[in-house]
Amino acid sequence: MCRSDNYGVVIHDPKTMATASIDAPDANAVEQELRKLGHRLTDIFTTHHHEDHVAGNLRLKEMYGCKITGPTGEADRIPGIDVKITGGEKFEWAGREVKVFDCPGHTKGHIAFHIPSENSLFAGDTVFAMGCGRVIEGTIGEMWNSVNQFRALPPATMVYCGHEYTEANCRFALSVEPGNHQLQQRAKRVAEQRSRNEMTCPTSLADELKTNPFMRCDSLEIRMNLGLERATDAEVFAELRTRKNSFQ
Repeated sequence: MCRSDNYGVVIHDPKTMATASIDAPDANAVEQELRKLGHRLTDIFTTHHHEDHVAGNLRLKEMYGCKITGPTGEADRIPGIDVKITGGEKFEWAGREVKVFDCPGHTKGHIAFHIPSENSLFAGDTVFAMGCGRVIEGTIGEMWNSVNQFRALPPATMVYCGHEYTEANCRFALSVEPGNHQLQQRAKRVAEQRSRNEMTCPTSLADELKTNPFMRCDSLEIRMNLGLERATDAEVFAELRTRKNSFQ
């Protein structure tokens, strides 16, 4: 973790020695991790333009000469970008296929990176453990589509998100689905982890499908608690996101 609650992820291929940082929240933190691991940065994969995800781009590029790949729709706001990419496209990194998802909502041009061979999804600020990103530039409808598309990925997929928000997200999840026993058990685990100042991410898609209310818009309990038994999943999502905005 770095800054106040950001996650920075470094991935490395020992065969090719390719090393990528998923976003670059803080150049010092990324550099320290690289030195500890003995790796040299070759790439930065940027999910969106917010400062707490790109602050380290230029310094790391100056230090390592790394290539920065980011969303076409936000290219003019991604410092040092070299490769512009859009959802639906694929590229190869260290002999692995990387699929790109369009994820508008949090920002208009937000993207996510999926490496199927590694069962890894780097979701930025679209999905969090038991939560989803705040809708800032896009619409709630766009955010619903962005989150919902991930439900089709294999349950074993590990989800790497941009922030440690799990405790707060857990409290909200319990407020709308208190009878979910798997959520109750997860809440206990999260409380224990955070009491030891441990990270709660990455999380598995399987766990999110069981406990993340934004991925459980078909839950009868959630619908009854919201008074939306006959609503569409998109309408349930919209109400959840609206309530989360003011949840204490």
